[in-house]
Amino acid sequence: MPSDLDIARASELLPISEIAEKYGIGEEELEPYGRHKAKVDLAILGRLADRKDGKYIDVTAITPTPLGEGKTVTTIGLSQALGHIGKSVFTCIRQPSLGPVFGIKGGAAGGGYSQVIPMEDFNLHLTGDVHAVSLAHNLLAAFIDNHLFHGNKLGIDPGTVSWRRVVDVSDRALRNIVVGLGGGENGQPRETGFDISVASEVMAILALTSDAQDLRRRLGRIVVAETYDKKPVTAEDLKCAGAMAVLLADAVKPTLMQTIEHTGVFVHAGPFANIAHGNSSIIADRIALKLADYVVTESGFGADIGMEKFMDIKCRISGLVPDCVVLVATVRALKMHGGLAKVVPGKPIPKEYNEKNVAAVEKGCENLVKQIENALMFGVPVVVAINRFDTDTQEEIDAVKKIAKAAGAEGAYLSEVWAKGGAGGAGLAEAVAAACDKPKKFKFLYDDSTPIEKKIETIAMKIYGADGIDIEPRVKTLIKRFTKLGYGKLPICMAKTHLSITHDPKLKGCPKGFRVPVKDIRLSAGAGFIYPLLGDMRTMPGLPSTPAGENVDLDADGLIQGLF
Repeated sequence: MPSDLDIARASELLPISEIAEKYGIGEEELEPYGRHKAKVDLAILGRLADRKDGKYIDVTAITPTPLGEGKTVTTIGLSQALGHIGKSVFTCIRQPSLGPVFGIKGGAAGGGYSQVIPMEDFNLHLTGDVHAVSLAHNLLAAFIDNHLFHGNKLGIDPGTVSWRRVVDVSDRALRNIVVGLGGGENGQPRETGFDISVASEVMAILALTSDAQDLRRRLGRIVVAETYDKKPVTAEDLKCAGAMAVLLADAVKPTLMQTIEHTGVFVHAGPFANIAHGNSSIIADRIALKLADYVVTESGFGADIGMEKFMDIKCRISGLVPDCVVLVATVRALKMHGGLAKVVPGKPIPKEYNEKNVAAVEKGCENLVKQIENALMFGVPVVVAINRFDTDTQEEIDAVKKIAKAAGAEGAYLSEVWAKGGAGGAGLAEAVAAACDKPKKFKFLYDDSTPIEKKIETIAMKIYGADGIDIEPRVKTLIKRFTKLGYGKLPICMAKTHLSITHDPKLKGCPKGFRVPVKDIRLSAGAGFIYPLLGDMRTMPGLPSTPAGENVDLDADGLIQGLF
């Protein structure tokens, strides 16, 4: 089997103007970036306002191994499969962070014969949106320190400044730093740090905004600190929001690309799911829903993280309601949850995962059952996609199918889209299309008026299966402060490990008898959510002992090598 990069390069690339024409995107609405990608002007939403929305599908997963389970491959492959069975389809996915690209996971364009192409462009810079987010974020950070240096007319208490800087690489050395060293001309010394760019509130705002004017308003509402008399200080107060909006004027437009089988793709925004809300943009979804009969998007990591945030944050803000959830599972991940040997990031899967073990699969299906239950809580039909590996046996696959059906899923269907493209997911596509036509009773997990602490507890107990939560005294004080300032009705964006359905990455399967520690809580007033940090959660990842970037290089002809 050739590499993902070789497959992508061998695939036919249509001019992006042909993809646009296929979906009825006007020439005047297209802003090309070369021949194979283009921005789409938001004016298209006005032109298509009266057109009926297509069906809305969210792809999520069980709790994955550290190596991932092919959720993006399934997202792209399902889209191609829907096209294969004659449906008009569009895909909406996030732009990958360069942290994972050069870290553990590598690229995020899908894989095999289910990819977004050109995959080099997709994984490296694309049209520069992440860099625009980073610059807008860091401009605000510079404005804060500049304001402190030039007399602090707003009366900002430096000890309350919560706005850190960002960079789009994984760099643990930047987690905690001191700025302003070297004398008075270099500013006021204070402790701060860096987050990864995709954890920026600016990125969350880009993903949750409805148009350029809403973007500008949300940027202005960002709270960065408090004054000495306990009043919030915003980007608007610092007179920085307008400049930030200007830096994001192109980034607010989604980028049009194509799959290997020439179905349309919008790539837009890239918030992490374990830190931020983990979903691509509302803008991209709204445009796509007007252009196609089916729109496939994906939520980051497991259903306990990205899907819960898709439902309780993205759908709450957008007003959009999904017609179906596709839950991706693999036999190897179920074996991990069933107690087999530890899977270590950056190292090969242990040999036990290549041997038949129906008992481990059945035990691991406790995680699958819980994630199906989580999706059904929102009143939406669930279809399980089994992302097949060559080492999977029929007995193991049959066990997954039986358990998934008994748990309330519409069924479990093989996905062989990595090896076969859209044809390898035809049965899955038929099942998803049928599920989209079933009645749904969509509901949120909690009401806006539910108190902040109760919202956190509801997610922990209902979605993770916890016995309760333990909130540190400082966090309780902050919750009271946020409520007093009028932010109590905002939804909750939990920041937690993606390696377990709990807060503890060591706990696999579907643990019982645990409580969730809430160690910190932060306000994202511009994005419109509050995010608690559970357990030992960091907002700046580190690189592994052998980063994926070690394999990335240019060959003698100047072609990129080593991306996967």
